[in-house]
Amino acid sequence: MSLVTFLASHRAEVLALLLQHVRLVGVSTAAAIAIGVPVGLLAARRPRLGAPVVWLANVAQTIPSLAMFGFLLPLPFVGGLGARVAIVVLILYALLPIIRTTVAGVNGIDPVLIEAGTALGMSSRQLLWRVQIPLALPSIVAGIRVASVIGVGTATIAAAVGAGGLGEYIFRGLSMVDSTMVLAGAVPAALLALSLDGLLLGFERLFALRRMPRLPIVIALLLLIIAPLAATRQPAAAIRVGSKNFTEQIVLGELLSQKIERDTGLAVERRLNLGGTFIADTALASGAIDVYVEYTGTADTAVFKNPVDTDAARVLERVRTQYAGRGITVMPPLGFDNTFAILVRGADARRLGLHTIDDAKAYAPQWRAGFGYEFLQRADGYPGLSQKYGLHFAAPPRAMDLSLIYRALAEHQVDLIAGDATNGLISAYDLAVLADSRHYFPPYDAVPVARSVVLLRYPAVRRALASLSGRVSADAMRRMNRAVDAEHRDPAAVAREFLAQLERNGESGE
Repeated sequence: MSLVTFLASHRAEVLALLLQHVRLVGVSTAAAIAIGVPVGLLAARRPRLGAPVVWLANVAQTIPSLAMFGFLLPLPFVGGLGARVAIVVLILYALLPIIRTTVAGVNGIDPVLIEAGTALGMSSRQLLWRVQIPLALPSIVAGIRVASVIGVGTATIAAAVGAGGLGEYIFRGLSMVDSTMVLAGAVPAALLALSLDGLLLGFERLFALRRMPRLPIVIALLLLIIAPLAATRQPAAAIRVGSKNFTEQIVLGELLSQKIERDTGLAVERRLNLGGTFIADTALASGAIDVYVEYTGTADTAVFKNPVDTDAARVLERVRTQYAGRGITVMPPLGFDNTFAILVRGADARRLGLHTIDDAKAYAPQWRAGFGYEFLQRADGYPGLSQKYGLHFAAPPRAMDLSLIYRALAEHQVDLIAGDATNGLISAYDLAVLADSRHYFPPYDAVPVARSVVLLRYPAVRRALASLSGRVSADAMRRMNRAVDAEHRDPAAVAREFLAQLERNGESGE
């Protein structure tokens, strides 16, 4: 019932995401047909020429989809964020089934029929169009059917690179640990896949009936695939706001978006839940997004590869200078420092008398640690922390998604994690923060970073972002995070309420 209620209350957004999903699958499948069928015919009639292409399609199919997105993101023309890179990936995955079934369909034709056509004086081209393609159509449609179903599933992952679609609900639900939102993306995607599979199965059976007129069926099939191309597109937004893939970033993305909309009247496109630091930074540098919220310590150590520095003012000035060299402006800090927090269960902290990270050193050899993927690699992450505090665990730390790491600690799957100091689940799960007594972590002041050319073109956007300076306290951010993570509230509604509260208080802070 909660899923039905959610879909009913978000029907406009669900429909928009469904249309985006259909467009991605339709465009990529149409392109894959245009490429795959001719290549399959070539491979069937000229095996030596077609074999290398078939081999490349086989190789592409073996690459995990997330890795494929990672490979293509930095490439010119086909890379970047958004629908373009998603469509390229979907085309690559759709090619193999279409090529294979085309080859199988042509090679499966009875040689007697080819010989009969040749005896009647048909040329090679006439044999192709009048005999081979018509007889191979059922097999070709079967390949299109497989490719389209694969496309529906793969397109859900495309939300991680800002391509939209139903995957947005899945990723958003994972970051919020909200099963209803995950189902809101997964169930419509599954229904779409089943519907396409059933519809194309019907076409496949119609082609198998030799007496059915082929031309009307082919036209209907082409219209089904190409129709998404004609779907109405939203006008391009003036400002594109991005975020990383965890709750606080999604809330902050909504906060910036709504503030810009309120203060400037400009259209804003939300490209939230993009991924980790490096994807968000790449998106900003390439112009795929215009602004997102970064953390000074993360920018200093992870983006610019500087040595860890614990002086907040010095770090802010350094990242401001280095961003400026890339044509990016660092706006004034929002008002809170979201440092890494080393967390244990509250019950363990009280029982063992744990107050600082140093206190955990004696128990670490019997504990299991869990860290986010970035934390395991970053200069300000686990390698330096382990060296600074002499932490050695019973086994190598488990790499976990940030959206699941707090629950893993609460459910005794791990015993120590690195989380965010402003995360609302800390209090919801009764977790304890161990003080950084050796001052290992650098400052992580939240700052909007925006493309300078956009701020010059729209001075009102600069004023809107600057008006949030110092207005978002750590307590306020923690409450907003808890509202989303623990109370399963909509991030947009939480951000809207916060902005309304700011207005009631004369932009005074809380």
